[in-house]
Amino acid sequence: MTLQNQGLTWRKSSRSAAAGHCVEIASAAAAVFVRDSKDVAGPVLEFGTRDWADFLAGVRAGRFDR
Repeated sequence: MTLQNQGLTWRKSSRSAAAGHCVEIASAAAAVFVRDSKDVAGPVLEFGTRDWADFLAGVRAGRFDR
């Protein structure tokens, strides 16, 4: 069964550009899924909920700023 058939609800950031250059995420009990909003049938990345929380904390702390 593909992720598209598992009842995931995909959402984009409210800050995404009008041109659609962004990613979408979907949450499940033990994972967060990420895909390219321009290629919804393409590859999907899967992160454990703890890894996703750590990533978001890093973003908020500026660890990935250039």
